[in-house]
Amino acid sequence: MKNDSPAIGVIGGSGLYQMEELRGTTELKIDTPFGPPSDVLVGGQLSGRQIYFLPRHGRGHRLLPHELNHRANIYALRSLNVRWIIAVTAVGSLQEKYAPRDIVLPSQFYDRTSSRSTHTFFGDGIAAHVSFAEPISTKLRTMLAESARTVGITAHNGGTYVNMDGPAFSTRAESELNRRHGFDVIGMTNLPEAKLAREAEIALATMAMITDYDCWKVDEEPVSAQTVFGHLTANAEMAKRVLADVIPRMPSEPNWPEHTSLDSALITERRLWPPATLERLNPILGRFL
Repeated sequence: MKNDSPAIGVIGGSGLYQMEELRGTTELKIDTPFGPPSDVLVGGQLSGRQIYFLPRHGRGHRLLPHELNHRANIYALRSLNVRWIIAVTAVGSLQEKYAPRDIVLPSQFYDRTSSRSTHTFFGDGIAAHVSFAEPISTKLRTMLAESARTVGITAHNGGTYVNMDGPAFSTRAESELNRRHGFDVIGMTNLPEAKLAREAEIALATMAMITDYDCWKVDEEPVSAQTVFGHLTANAEMAKRVLADVIPRMPSEPNWPEHTSLDSALITERRLWPPATLERLNPILGRFL
C-alpha cells in the first residue's frame, strides 16, 4: 500500500537485485503512462523510513541498458512520493586511481547516448527546460561520502560519469578518448535517471561501483562480463552497508533545491497545458494545479 510520507527510492544496479534489510515489505506493480517499470517495486521500512526499491535490470538481470524504460521507472517512484533516489550502478574505471571495488560518487555527467525523447517527461504541449548544470544532489552525494567513510569503504567524492549506449563495452580507441577527455568512470544507465529525476523534482545521487578498468589498461585483460561479475557481489554488499548508514540520517522533509526544480523550468503558460498531458504528468505537476 502506498505510504504518503516523503519516501526514499533505491535503484539497484548490476548485482544489487534486492534489499533483504527492508521490513514489512510489499510488492507493488505500478502502471505508468510510459509503460511498465523494470520490475515490481518493493516497499518497506528501514530505520523508520519508507523505502521503495527497484532493480534497474529486473530480478534475474533480464533487461539490457537500451531496453530500460527510464521514464516508467522514475515516474513509478515519483507516484509513490519518492523525493530522494540513491542510484547504485556498476561502472568501469577510466583512471588508475579508481580501483575495482572502490566507489565513485559522480558530480557530473557527459552524455554519449543516442536517445532524446525518452530522457524527458515533457512535450505534447508542455515545454520545460530544467537546470542541469549540477546534475547530482550535492547534499545527498556528501551524505553518501560521509557514510562510506564511516563504514570503512574507499569512496571518491566527485568526478565525471560518461554515459555510453552499450550493451557492448567500449573499443580501446573509445576508452582512450574518454580518458583523454578527463572522464572518470563509464556506464550505460545513470544519466537518463538523473535527468528524469530532476524533472520529477527528486534529489538523486549516484553510487558508482567500480568493477573493472574498461579496456584502456593494456597490462590487464580487457573488460568482459566474466571479469565484471567477479566484483558484483562484493560491490553489492558494500552498497548495502553504505545504505544502512545513510538512510537513518536523511531528512524527512523535501526542501532541497532539487525539490523545486520546475519553478524555473516550465515555459508553456498554464492556460495552454493540454488536459491529457496534464493528467498524464499529475504526479509531477500536481503542486502547480
